[in-house]
Amino acid sequence: MIQTLADALAHQGYDTLTPVQEAVTDPALVQKDLLVSAQTGSGKTVGFGLAIGPTILPDDGAFGPAGRPLALIIAPTRELALQVKRELQWLYSKAGAVIASTVGGMDFRDERRALERGAHIVVSTPGRLRDHIMRATLDLSEIRAIVLDEADEMLDLGFREDLEFILDEAPATRRTLMFSATVPPMIAKLAKSYQDDAVRISTVTKEKQHSDITYRALPVAQHDADNAIINVLRYYEAPNAIVFANTRAMVTRLTTRLSNRGFSVVALSGELSQQERSHALQAMRDGRARVCVATDVAARGIDLPQLELVIHAELPTNAETLLHRSGRTGRAGRKGVSAMIVPPKMRRRAENLLKWGKLSAEWAAAPSAEEIQTKDEERLLTDNIWAEEFTQSEQAFATRLLDTHSAEKIAAAYLRLFQGKTSAPEDLSFVDPKAPPARDERAPKERKERAPFGPSQWFHIDIGREGKAEARWLLPMICKAGGITKKEIGAIRIQPNETFVEISSPAVAGFLKTIGSDMRLENQGTLSAVDGVPQISERGARPGKRPKDDAAKPQKPYAKPKRAPREDAPKDQRPDGAPRKSQHKKSNFAKPAEKQHRDEAPYAEKPKAKPRKKPEPKRDDKRLAGKPKSNASDPSKRFTPPGGKPGGRKPAGKHGAKPAGKPRSKGGSAPPRRGR
Repeated sequence: MIQTLADALAHQGYDTLTPVQEAVTDPALVQKDLLVSAQTGSGKTVGFGLAIGPTILPDDGAFGPAGRPLALIIAPTRELALQVKRELQWLYSKAGAVIASTVGGMDFRDERRALERGAHIVVSTPGRLRDHIMRATLDLSEIRAIVLDEADEMLDLGFREDLEFILDEAPATRRTLMFSATVPPMIAKLAKSYQDDAVRISTVTKEKQHSDITYRALPVAQHDADNAIINVLRYYEAPNAIVFANTRAMVTRLTTRLSNRGFSVVALSGELSQQERSHALQAMRDGRARVCVATDVAARGIDLPQLELVIHAELPTNAETLLHRSGRTGRAGRKGVSAMIVPPKMRRRAENLLKWGKLSAEWAAAPSAEEIQTKDEERLLTDNIWAEEFTQSEQAFATRLLDTHSAEKIAAAYLRLFQGKTSAPEDLSFVDPKAPPARDERAPKERKERAPFGPSQWFHIDIGREGKAEARWLLPMICKAGGITKKEIGAIRIQPNETFVEISSPAVAGFLKTIGSDMRLENQGTLSAVDGVPQISERGARPGKRPKDDAAKPQKPYAKPKRAPREDAPKDQRPDGAPRKSQHKKSNFAKPAEKQHRDEAPYAEKPKAKPRKKPEPKRDDKRLAGKPKSNASDPSKRFTPPGGKPGGRKPAGKHGAKPAGKPRSKGGSAPPRRGR
């Protein structure tokens, strides 16, 4: 290992390397392309930092003046990119490395100036990196190594085109290292296209789950989901905890709820700006906040040193997301707890997620208020304050307290003050963790097998499917006519022209007595007894429906059949003798007296008139040709207003005609236009 990197590891407190770090630093793989899969929290960031060291560092282990970048690290999210930058800064601090970052949400001009000053290593997200390349603010001509961190996540987020563009722009002689939790077919295809005989390294243990993470599944009532989150936070009192939700709206609601209960909480979701997200994570690292409510944007690569608790307020959709969420704790040898809040409707999903992820979880009830109170008392008794030395002023005040109050009263007051600093626990409804999961409402119901009907008598009805016979109206009709219930009726078999009904033998005598000697069913059909069991044919298609055998035959386009004209009725008369309604809108013009008289006998035959030759219009009247000639004496041509007399005028008023004399104008007091 290069001495400057070894010194940085020793200064950071590293005495041993993790399996993935040992695998990628093998001297035989110094100039090889690598395809590495390792479980979350295994130290991949330090691993690829050590792996690219021999490729980009000189023999003496120290960088010269910064110029064009030598290494390029690509991460899927802004938080992960900035975290990788922090890790590489302490790892390459003694080598004098200049590390720049280009991520979305930051000022593009500041990033451009940083690149112009020079950098040895650039950490970036795919979209922003492509922008810099296309704008010629980043030169990749001297790149010696490219690392794709969380490559599977970048492909899931839709960065495939960006990655292919970046890899095509980089020199062909570079090293390409891909790090991923899993290696799906898309990653293998990308590695085959852009890597040269890559060495496959896998440190994922499929036989057992992460030994440093304890999984707990907590069944709760639906109305106690939020209260269970509060109790879990109070029970563990972790220095840092993350509560995962699926939507931004849920993040906002939980953040408000926990803040109102006295928790120091921050939010982390995609709707926040990069500056707000960076401040939230920094508050967690500084200890100013203890709880972070986040969406899955924080599930990849976020590393908080004192994160000991992960709560799944809403279950993820797949086992891979569950593993990445839980992997925020139990990192670098530290222990952690992953708690799943499981309402009754989510019990089946929780079991499937654990099975698909090959995880074993402890199913237990959520912490109760009594358990939290007992836990608080244990913390008080084991607090480090009892091992500390007190000043003389503190001891003098303690003596005054003992002179004023009894020791029991002072201890009780101290306990109350201690508990008052934290949120009070919630009382939860008891849910048996061993209870079977609730049935999914969307799942198909199991069909119950019907018990044997027993001895019966068959009856025949002379109406069938072609007579529109259906069981939904035959059943109540038979029950009403025969004075029996539907429990005493067995099978109803409807045939094309007949129907067979099975009636229980004990009820046959009363049925025949009630129905009468005519054996009629409300004038709908006639019954007759059948000897033995009738020969019932297979059910066929209903009349008018196409048989299944003809389903594959091509169908002719539907054409509306033409109705043959009736010779016994005129065109404007219906078959029943009533006059047809006009298809045109009613006219507001009054009919002349002659026309009204003709309408009294509309179907009388009219004598055929001889065709009359139309006179040619005069030259002056050519523009009026084809228009009816107006007649002032014809009352049918006069406008009849609603409620008025023919030829009359509406009175002036709100809805009446305006008095003549002043021309109407469109512009209020503006004069009317001339010539129109």
